[in-house]
Amino acid sequence: MQAAQNDPHMLQLEVNIDDMNPEAYNFLLDCLFKSGANDAWLTPIIMKKGRPAIKLSVLYHQEKQSSIENIIFTHTTTFGLRYFPVTCHRLAHQFQVCKTPWGVVHVREGFLDNKRIQISPEYEDCVSLAKENNCTLQEIYQYVYRQYPLQELKA
Repeated sequence: MQAAQNDPHMLQLEVNIDDMNPEAYNFLLDCLFKSGANDAWLTPIIMKKGRPAIKLSVLYHQEKQSSIENIIFTHTTTFGLRYFPVTCHRLAHQFQVCKTPWGVVHVREGFLDNKRIQISPEYEDCVSLAKENNCTLQEIYQYVYRQYPLQELKA
């Protein structure tokens, strides 16, 4: 099991984009993840003069600063960006393999005070099994959740 941790060496970068073809965002996110971004997301915003835009946010380790900036400057229409330090607290976690009637699903379990308080079935595993077995994604998720009940924390 990986221990809980605080990671103080993270940065969050943000950039507002109001003039880029929306079809380019998926490619941009793929490039960011391949270069080592821990997370990246898009948020719709309204800028000055009522212009609709997208705020791109990226979370990454500070040693990835140069490669992340290069991707953003080369794959977007932005002329500038901003970034700031953040500390990330992560639960202790481990990975399990859940055998379902449809096949195997990898599951991430999160622990607090040695109690399982989160589980997350691997989305791609579930989608593949749903397609292969002509069943719903919901059926697979529900089966996995029943195999890994959460434990109650005492307040």
